[in-house]
Order: sequence, then structure tokens, then C-alpha cells
Amino acid sequence: MFQYHLDHTDSSSWARVGRWSTPHGVVDTPAFMPVGTLASVKGLTPAQLREARVQKVLANTYHLALRPGSAVVAELGGLHKFMNWDGPILTDSGGFQVFSLAKLSKLTDDQVTFRSHLDGSLLELSPERAMKIQEELGADCIMCLDECPPHDVAVDRIRQAVDRTTRWAKRCREAHSRSDQALFGIVQGGTHKELRERSAEGLLPLDFPGYAIGGLSVGEHPAEMYATLDFTTPLLPTDRPRYLMGVGRPIDLVEGVLRGIDLFDCVMPTRNGRNAMAFTSQGPLRLRNLKFQRDPGPLDPACDCPVCTQFSRAYLRHLFIANEMLGPILLSWHNIAYYQNLLRDLRVAIRDNRGAEFRQQFLSTPTA
Repeated sequence: MFQYHLDHTDSSSWARVGRWSTPHGVVDTPAFMPVGTLASVKGLTPAQLREARVQKVLANTYHLALRPGSAVVAELGGLHKFMNWDGPILTDSGGFQVFSLAKLSKLTDDQVTFRSHLDGSLLELSPERAMKIQEELGADCIMCLDECPPHDVAVDRIRQAVDRTTRWAKRCREAHSRSDQALFGIVQGGTHKELRERSAEGLLPLDFPGYAIGGLSVGEHPAEMYATLDFTTPLLPTDRPRYLMGVGRPIDLVEGVLRGIDLFDCVMPTRNGRNAMAFTSQGPLRLRNLKFQRDPGPLDPACDCPVCTQFSRAYLRHLFIANEMLGPILLSWHNIAYYQNLLRDLRVAIRDNRGAEFRQQFLSTPTA
């Protein structure tokens, strides 16, 4: 059911294009996955996502376990039917919440226990429980439960997280039972080369069908992230998809692709869209700015999305000034389309062995 086919590797970088086959369709890589934490990419319908050329979306185990509950989703036919999305879906394991909700969780070698941010109830998440929840949700790609430590803690603390992540990955592998779901291992280790190697050495023998790089974009400088990718990506198999979790800015996608990354996800396109910030080929635009009040031009002249072909900058600004809900919807829609177009253009450049040239041109624009 799952097969990764490497089509071409750029002669000027580590960038590559491929196709990842799943039970719900083929994903052309490199690809960006919009985040639909609660089985919804905020403000957008599945039809709008398709029109923006989205191939695959992400949902979250922790949040869906709290509401409506994975058993409810399973009873209603699984995530695909529940959210009316017939394309591939990936679910995160809840491991990132070990980092982001640290004040509401208690971590042991056996599991992590969360105090719900909704009502204070307890959610116990062990590797086995993470597998059961994700199997009930029914996504195509599911993730091992891992520990994502802060970037600024002692090396010994990060080493403990690496070893716990490896032990949990073994338990996830043993508990995973659905052949129609691809289980990815997650390489941790902060920005430390020896710890990334230690993590990969523990995970590769488990022979996962794909591998993710976690523990980045958690506060470190972008240059540290890129340097970490330089020595981490080569540790991973070339015949399987590589997923950089929770990244990121458009420039981060370009830099990640040139280092051999295939899959990305981030809340930035929709979060920024809700806050009146648009990504464009001319640089980021903040639509609340007075200079757009009488601007009849399209949001991005280089974009063919429905927002750019049907609405003016002046109208979009008006929506935000008037607190109309259509404003955040339209900017989120455009931003998702911008990210999809960026990855599409990158795929074309890689096939033409112009990966490094694409990066230089991108860095020369305000978008970077």
C-alpha cells in the first residue's frame, strides 16, 4: 500500500523529487501539509484545500483524543469520512505536546500524563495508547510517540529524550497492527551531531517505512536548524520519505528541500492569514496597513489562486478593518496556495537541476 519512488535528485544539492503512494492517493514530494489540528484546517473547506492544490493534511492525536475522542471518530467512519477529506492524512502522535504543554504534563519512562487544557481531566498517553488512538482515527501516516525536549537544556537531558524516544519507538512498532497505516519513526537529538547519530542508530534497525526529524523549530536559530539538517538527513534511508516536523517559514522549506527533506507541516500559513499577513512573491504583506486602502490590485500578481484572481488588496484590507470573518478565510486560503505553489515550483526546479539557483533567486526577494 505504501511505496516511495525517488524520481530525481538535483545535481546541485541534496534536493530530490519523488512520489509517495498511500491508500488515499499519491503525494508528489517535496510537499507541504497544512495543519488541521482538530480535523479542520482553520477556516477552509476540503474543496478550498483541493483548489489550493493541497495533497495531504495533518491532524493531531492529543487534541482529537480529547474531543471528540478517537472512538467517536472511528464509529463515524474514521478521519477521512469524518472531515470529508479523501486525500492522505497524517496524524502527529502527541509528542510535540510534551514540549508545548510541558506545564500540563508529567513525563515518565512509561508514558506522559496530560492535564487537559480544556477541563483539567487526565489523558494518559503511552506508546501503546498513542497507537490505539491513531489506529482508531485511521490516518494513512501515523507517528511514533516521542519526547521533544526544549533546545536549550543540558546535553544529558537531550540524551535521555533520545533514549526514551528509541524505547518508545520499539513499543510503538510492537503495538502497531494496521497494515494500511505507515508508522514513522522520529529522530531526536537537538542540535547535537552525536545525539542525532545515536537516535538514528536506535531507530534504523526498526525498519520504519518513513522517518521524521523532530525537535527543531523549537527556539534554536535558523542557522542551527540548517546545520543540524546537514548532518541528520544523510543518516536517513534514501528510499523512504523524510519528514521535517513543524517547519516552517517559506525560506525554511527551501533550505530544508535543498538538504533532502520531502515533507513539511506548519500552522504558519493559516495563523498568519488570520492575522492579516499574506505571503506573496513580492514579500510579506500586512493588509491592515493604510497604504492598501485604495489599492485595486490583486494580492499577489504572480498567484492564480481564487483570492488573487477575484479580490483586491483594498477589499481584503476592508474585511480585516471591519472584522469580517471572510478576511481571515481568504488570506488563509491564499497563504496555503502560496505554500503549495512554492513547493510545486521547487519540484520543477529540482527536475531541471536548478535547486541551488532557485534558492539564490528566492533569497534575493523580500519573501525570504
